[in-house]
Amino acid sequence: MATAQTTASTVPGAEPTPAAPGNKKVQRQLRKLGLTDPTRVGGGTLFTERVLVVNQKAKLFEKKAEYTVFDQHGRRVGGVREFGASMSWIAVGRDNATKRLQIVDADGRPVVTLTRPAVVLKSKVTVTRDDGTLVGHIVQESLGVMASVLGGRFNVRFRMEADGTPLGTIDAEDWRAWDFSILDTSGSEIARITKTWAGIGKENFTKADNYVLEMHRTLEDPLLTLVVSAALVVDTVLKQDSDGNRRNR
Repeated sequence: MATAQTTASTVPGAEPTPAAPGNKKVQRQLRKLGLTDPTRVGGGTLFTERVLVVNQKAKLFEKKAEYTVFDQHGRRVGGVREFGASMSWIAVGRDNATKRLQIVDADGRPVVTLTRPAVVLKSKVTVTRDDGTLVGHIVQESLGVMASVLGGRFNVRFRMEADGTPLGTIDAEDWRAWDFSILDTSGSEIARITKTWAGIGKENFTKADNYVLEMHRTLEDPLLTLVVSAALVVDTVLKQDSDGNRRNR
């Protein structure tokens, strides 16, 4: 697991995933976004790659979200799985009920857990390491209410913080909350989350979502873990419409 000294470019002693044929669909996604760069070399793990592709497993009736995460070469480097059950859905609805997700490495070992209590208006996600150590929080600042009418400054926005100190924001780029710009505290963009097309069958008949995270520079913890965590669960616990529910496309 990444520590406070971990960066997105290198991890001392980390063993990259073996060179193996990459997922062709993932490689096509990146080519469409112009993100294929053979000179960019990562460490082969969730927290040492500058580009991550997050593909949701297509399900006609989604009860628990499940994602696979690939590097820029289409090699699997991790995943996300929802776990546990909450009765809070009786009061607030299934989409707004308490959610717990584990981010796992390529071998299926849990590395980070995200917990979002039941949502009434604004959500707050707690990010912890597998040993229970608190990394920080992702806190919703705006609801995106009437954003389509009032303009971009009212789009959905989240704050990343650790020990009560703001580290940056995650800003939806339109009222549909499909793409996000991740900014540091100076307002400079440090990463982007972009939705990619899942294919006509998946888009129309399932709830499959595909996202690409591109980090523009080396990040250090706790910001690194918060950025990666946000990208891996953006559709499950962050992407909401103005009524607080997941948007049906």
